[in-house]
Amino acid sequence: GGEAKLLQLPKSYDSSVKQFQRPVSHGRQTFQVNPDSAHIKGIGQPLAHRSAHIQVAGEAEYIDDLPPKHRMLFSALVLSTIPHGDIVRVDAKGALAMPGVCGYFGAEDIKGVNEVGHWGDEELFASKTVHCVGQLIGIVVAETQRQAVEAAQHVAVEYKQKPAVLSIKDAIKAKSWLGEQEGYLLSRGDAPKAMASAEMTVEGEMRIGGQEHFYLETQCSEAIPGENGEMTILASTQNPNTTIECVAHNLGVPVHKVVCKVKRMGGGFGGKETRSVNYSAAAAVAAEKLGRPVRIVLDRNVDMATSGQRHAFIGKYKVGFTKDGKLTALDVRLYSNAGWCQDLSIPVMHRGLFHVDNVYYIPHIRAHGFACKTNMPSHTAFRGFGGPQGLMVAEAAIDHVARALNIPGEVLREKNLYKEGQTTHFGQVLTHCTVGRAWRECKARSQFERRVKEARQFNQENRWRKRGVALVPTKFGIAFTAKFMNQGGALVHIYTDGSVLVTHGGTEMGQGLHTKMIQVAAGALGVPIEYVHIAETATDKVPNTSPTAASMSSDINGMAVFLACSKIAERLKPLRDSMAEGTTWKELIHKAYFERINLSAQGFYKVPDVGYDFKTRTGPGFSYFSYGVACAEVEVDVLTGDHQILSSHIVMDVGNSLNPAIDIGQIEGAFTQGMGLFTLEEMIWGDSDHKWLRPGTLMTQGPGAYKIPSFNDVPLEFNISLLKNAPNPKAIHSSKAIGEPPLFLAASVFYAIKDALAQARGDAGSCEEGKGGGGGGGGRKGPF
Repeated sequence: GGEAKLLQLPKSYDSSVKQFQRPVSHGRQTFQVNPDSAHIKGIGQPLAHRSAHIQVAGEAEYIDDLPPKHRMLFSALVLSTIPHGDIVRVDAKGALAMPGVCGYFGAEDIKGVNEVGHWGDEELFASKTVHCVGQLIGIVVAETQRQAVEAAQHVAVEYKQKPAVLSIKDAIKAKSWLGEQEGYLLSRGDAPKAMASAEMTVEGEMRIGGQEHFYLETQCSEAIPGENGEMTILASTQNPNTTIECVAHNLGVPVHKVVCKVKRMGGGFGGKETRSVNYSAAAAVAAEKLGRPVRIVLDRNVDMATSGQRHAFIGKYKVGFTKDGKLTALDVRLYSNAGWCQDLSIPVMHRGLFHVDNVYYIPHIRAHGFACKTNMPSHTAFRGFGGPQGLMVAEAAIDHVARALNIPGEVLREKNLYKEGQTTHFGQVLTHCTVGRAWRECKARSQFERRVKEARQFNQENRWRKRGVALVPTKFGIAFTAKFMNQGGALVHIYTDGSVLVTHGGTEMGQGLHTKMIQVAAGALGVPIEYVHIAETATDKVPNTSPTAASMSSDINGMAVFLACSKIAERLKPLRDSMAEGTTWKELIHKAYFERINLSAQGFYKVPDVGYDFKTRTGPGFSYFSYGVACAEVEVDVLTGDHQILSSHIVMDVGNSLNPAIDIGQIEGAFTQGMGLFTLEEMIWGDSDHKWLRPGTLMTQGPGAYKIPSFNDVPLEFNISLLKNAPNPKAIHSSKAIGEPPLFLAASVFYAIKDALAQARGDAGSCEEGKGGGGGGGGRKGPF
């Protein structure tokens, strides 16, 4: 034998054994204190969340932290175990014989109407037919939580099974739709004709999976019966008004007999806009029957299996364009997995259709949407409300065009950006359109060109590690798409010591709404923010409220608070003018009380000039639009698929921010949640693609099987800049909504990963090489 010779591998192969290093993340936050409100106390200041200290100390109380009321009982739900079938028999004898069990209640025990929601298609407790795994059949009540959970397992339900529709694909084949059977349509120009005459066309499909809300506090509620049919609901809900309407409906009493109070939620993200109502109503039925308080707190697996998630979407698109990259036509069909009943699926589809253009002017558009009826729990609101799904289909189409033209994605995007005064495909004129400014600023702040050049150099030197860069914009419409919901109310009291108590229609779920409302009230009254307090949201203080949703809460409730405070300030003005200079606020209020000046006021605000009619296809869809741009750089391990976000730079138009610290926190949170949606989280159901699971069953229940972004997933460099000098005349103190608009910017991570993979495919000799259009660097010449 001869000597063995070691194979000398190229130095670029060294990357195959390198592990990701995780230094501590860092970032820079750039903002401007509201220039128009600098003279107003509190407004535009980066103040801390008013509950931050007690929350981090563990002193903030949530529903399950409250001491049990006298004679309080605990409950657990009896749920369907099949996706579709008739109920033959329900036998609760085994459960009722167990220690501590006080009762089982189902459809036959409802005094009023066995119905929840606004569409008449959903029962509180299934009476004859179940339509999904996890549908409520009844509720067991016991002396302890453990007794209730164990007893619920001993309620025997016998079914006669029926065929089930378990996916969008199945629904399309069966033409199983909710709402209008012909679907919903938005259009401008003549898309088919423009497509036929286009110089070039591409067509494709984009699939966006569902997403679990995974709020830290699961669905929970307390129902406390009173005298003469009264019922008080302490709930973790974004929607106190619908809660009392449904509970009253179920109990057969007028709405004025039911009060809902919300101190705070441990997160909501849309999952507690409507689906929370069912659990409060179930507890109320049991509480009314037994005359004792009943608490319901869902285990995580029950919450995930019953309360619905973000709608999964399939978007089928065809795009017409010129050889030099001008978009001429877009034809889109959107299909959403709505679940078994309507809930909010129709307006979710509406918003998806409104956003299929993203930030691009396309002369001819036809967008057709269908809400697919499936035998799954009703999917529901989730931060973005269909908008991110529509936007992602738009960006998939843009990416496809860039690859077809073999040009960088950012070149194509920039060439087709909306400009001031242009109209959307639903006829709304764009005013104060800042997307061009945000694009240029993000490109400069992120040093985009340098990053792309350095990433290409890195890719040339590393075979098994690849870097990608992407620049992705967003446009998000602000308003409830249902016109009547664009209203807010507030009640303001000033006490004789000068302290101010504010109640408004919005709920606090950690997003800082109460903090902003305190700032608005302090500014309107001219007092320090320490003088103002918000105790809770309560339907007996402010009635007929809209849910805390659609990113509208600061707009509608902020104006209502401002108007209420302005009424009081106007009443105080003559007295203030008559008093000596230097008179303190407390002295003024003390004097006002003895002068018998009313120190309480109600405020009400309705958003003007909003409300699109899908039947007539007229009217403005939104009050205004929020814009943003993000640049992401990632590094991908080609052998394992693992990736690391090296940097993310975001420029966001928030108008004149009411509170830059809270707005930046919302941007960080929305971006991270979007990152989970687009790159990490996955819902796995028992359907035709997963035949090894029981039909209709959710496998990914709880944190063991369902993974959300963690600290390790935060970009290593995370820079956020709020666009300066961009006042918004349509909202309180020239501010803009913030909760939902930034979420889609996380698509920059997805397209950066796609850009990196295009480089890897180039090394592997794939025909995809050189045809990347993923926002960052597809189609650039030179070695990869």
